Amino acid sequence: MTETMSDSGADARRRLIELYDHAVGEVYGYLARRCESATTAEELTSETFLAAADAVVRRPPPDLTVAWLIGIARHKLADHWRRREREQRLLVAVDAEPDASDDTWDVELDRITAHEALAELGPYHRGALTLRYVDGLPVREVAAHLGRTEKATEVLLVRARAAFRTVYEARPADRRTP
Repeated sequence: MTETMSDSGADARRRLIELYDHAVGEVYGYLARRCESATTAEELTSETFLAAADAVVRRPPPDLTVAWLIGIARHKLADHWRRREREQRLLVAVDAEPDASDDTWDVELDRITAHEALAELGPYHRGALTLRYVDGLPVREVAAHLGRTEKATEVLLVRARAAFRTVYEARPADRRTP
């Protein structure tokens, strides 16, 4: 029985190594679009594959696919944002935010300017907006990724949208799509 388990683990490790060459670009690309720097994306890509290697050794091997690796990357990204938020929590003062029902801002955003504005936000705001509007996750899943309640996540999203709007609108008008 021990030989079967170790054979299964060895087979899973071999399949992960084979998958690495195919998947590393996709995992890095997923993270690079959501990170503030290439260095951070590289670090999170490494963490993703280390976690995958750990997963195939410690438990029955999962279905080794790019989608599974992207799921691990999503968790690593959420962990990164949580870490960054904890580091910056004492530096950030949150003013009273407008009521969510007043949020009628509906403008077509210039993609490059939007990415630049998103990169200027704090990690929790950036993370919440990315998970909700880029990844298209429902608030319940965003809350789970960020380790918050749904209500706290809704409040965070209202604040994050307001912060994004402020940063975006401060950019020169000639760099935005009308």
